[in-house]
Amino acid sequence: MSDSRGYSLKKIAKYPFVYAKNTKLGMFLACTILAGLLTLFLGDDSFVRSQYIVLFLLFFAMLLWFTEAIPPFAVGIFIVGYLIFFMGQEGTMDVKQYVQTWSDGVIWLFLGGFFLAEGMRKSRLDIRLLIITAPKFGDKARNIILGLMFVTAVLSMVMSNTATTAMMLATVTPLFKEIENKKLHKAFLFGIPTAAAIGGMGTIIGSAPNAIAVGALESIGIKISFIEWMSIGVPIALLLTYIFWKILMRKYNLGDLKLSTDFIENLERKKDHKKEEVQQRRIVLIVFAITVFFWLSSQWTGIPVAAVSGIPIVALTMMGIIDADDVRKLPWDTLMLVAGGLALGIAIQEQELALYFISKISAFNFNIYLLLILFSILTVVLSNFMSNTAATTILAPVALSIISLYANVNPILFIVVIGLSASCSLLLPVSTPPNAIVFSTGLVEQKEFRLAGVSMGLIGPALIIIWTFLLTSLFF
Repeated sequence: MSDSRGYSLKKIAKYPFVYAKNTKLGMFLACTILAGLLTLFLGDDSFVRSQYIVLFLLFFAMLLWFTEAIPPFAVGIFIVGYLIFFMGQEGTMDVKQYVQTWSDGVIWLFLGGFFLAEGMRKSRLDIRLLIITAPKFGDKARNIILGLMFVTAVLSMVMSNTATTAMMLATVTPLFKEIENKKLHKAFLFGIPTAAAIGGMGTIIGSAPNAIAVGALESIGIKISFIEWMSIGVPIALLLTYIFWKILMRKYNLGDLKLSTDFIENLERKKDHKKEEVQQRRIVLIVFAITVFFWLSSQWTGIPVAAVSGIPIVALTMMGIIDADDVRKLPWDTLMLVAGGLALGIAIQEQELALYFISKISAFNFNIYLLLILFSILTVVLSNFMSNTAATTILAPVALSIISLYANVNPILFIVVIGLSASCSLLLPVSTPPNAIVFSTGLVEQKEFRLAGVSMGLIGPALIIIWTFLLTSLFF
């Protein structure tokens, strides 16, 4: 599950390439001026006032997300407030649609996922999964790394990428003191965060860009069920995890190095054997199973996935597993960012801004599949330098406008490719919170992130396009 990029900056704020706080105001003012200039030069004489308003907001939000002059979630709040204030002055505009993004089905889906993830963390169900599965991969270091990467990827489909990475690193770092093998250390340190980021592709709640993609498709009347997304995302997530493991083993040749699983067995000794804790785990497991069942079967039961999200919210609080303090600690910033992104997407489509700019380049008659590749690459590039949620928010409406100019093109293909490609941005420590956690340990250098950044940035989009094209051609 994805998190705000603001977390990344907090984790590595002690490093010199992160902007000092006293420059934030200057960057904010610079973004304002530059957005105004871009609006002035790229606008058109035929634009009405509302189109200029939204065009400025688009440029301003992009610049704020890129520079981190204010936190990404704050940009999301700003977008909604800006649209309500300025578009509300346009008598023909219904500003309620911008506020209603806070209650969008995607938001409720994410919130249900947050409650499940918190319940798993508090009941230590995630630890139990690790204890049960990891030892089954034998005693070879390469196989244990593969096992932990797969466990990380699966957990990241329902839990926070940040929490999963932190938990897994806390499990393996004691091993570093016992075995002085730098190659082994690096394999763990890069394998776990990469698996966490890639694993988020697997489900709609696994990554915020996934939710943005689903929301974009819903805006044109196309609904993707939970199980339909998993049919695309899970195979890609697991395959890319395996491929990156192979890349790691080629880079850090561990041979037949044996590795004791005592560091995992220590978790067993530390676990809480209280009857109450065992009961909590059982409750969370039952709630998890029921919720996932109804998420997967929504297209047959007719129960919306957003409504199903009420099951963990009600059940886990009613049973006392999650209390008010836990609710306050949920990643609300992610919901704010997603809601703002949805509102911006509505405004862009409503004002037909994407259509205008697409009409300017339509004369070049680009091949539709070349455009698909370009969108995938552009998503990866932008997501390395700004929030991947923000990048998806910007590109999804543009893609929808482009494909409307072509006959017999499935919108699902473009939008799903954009959503999944956003999780392949791993080039920098600030590209993802898992990367930031690893970088904050001081055990890796910034340049070492190129391995995952370049390999997944090239292989990921290619496999995503091929797999998504195959499935959409056959089943969607």
